[in-house]
Amino acid sequence: MTVLRARGLGKKYARHWALTGCTLDIPAGHVTGLVGPNGAGKSTLLGLAAGMIEPSSGAIEVCGGMPGSGPAQLAKVGFVAQNAPVYAGLTVEEHLRLGARLNPGWDDKLARDRIGRIGLDPELRAGRLSGGRRAQLALTLGIAKRPELLLLDEPVASLDPLARREFLQDLMEAVAEHGLSVVMSSHLVADLERVCDHLIVLVNSQVRIAGEVEDLLATHRRLTGPRRSVDTLPGDQEVVSVRQTDRQTTALVRTGAPVLDPTWDVGEVDLEDLILAYMGNTGPARPALGVVR
Repeated sequence: MTVLRARGLGKKYARHWALTGCTLDIPAGHVTGLVGPNGAGKSTLLGLAAGMIEPSSGAIEVCGGMPGSGPAQLAKVGFVAQNAPVYAGLTVEEHLRLGARLNPGWDDKLARDRIGRIGLDPELRAGRLSGGRRAQLALTLGIAKRPELLLLDEPVASLDPLARREFLQDLMEAVAEHGLSVVMSSHLVADLERVCDHLIVLVNSQVRIAGEVEDLLATHRRLTGPRRSVDTLPGDQEVVSVRQTDRQTTALVRTGAPVLDPTWDVGEVDLEDLILAYMGNTGPARPALGVVR
């Protein structure tokens, strides 16, 4: 089952394309990491998926419907923006009552149990909460809505390491308990490694790679050997990045076959290697791995 499907999706602001030619399928039941440099289109993609903005080209389908098309569709999607938006003048309790009024599928017991477990004072105004506590309140509101898909835009960017760990632990518990599908943008690779099993890399407003993390790592290798041209590599070894010194060549390649050339020292890559290689490759985008066209 696909929770988000995009075909040729684009968004243009004045003369600037914030997202172009985005074609991808995000499977349900996964925690998908959305990563890329600043200005790559991550927030735009999440805004389109939430129905907060409309596409300039192409099409997007979320949870079987058009984003923002009506109350039933809005109820399927939860969204927590980067600044963990809550109302500073409202208490935690007032946030819960507001959530119950605005969301037909609201799970009040879940919300109150969670508020109690993480130690949020119901009578405390949100403006007096720490950044970590505000993020936890925003996450509680998003989860208690009981969405099919939860969108998180840099939810832990401003949190200290302890608050970040607590937030991610709570997120994983919610995924396990309630069967959520999650798409989370982040610059923090360590956080992605901890919680994500699916990955999308955006560069220059285009999808560069998409797929399950395990499959992506299994189909990429680091080749190290004497300085040479990578043009001599077989056609089934797609070069993602190359670094050369006077004596040595190091290349990250995508391949589904064994590397048989004995002059190469072949090594595995980790998620950070993979992400940085694609983020550093700013040439013309090739079809993204894992994308159905």
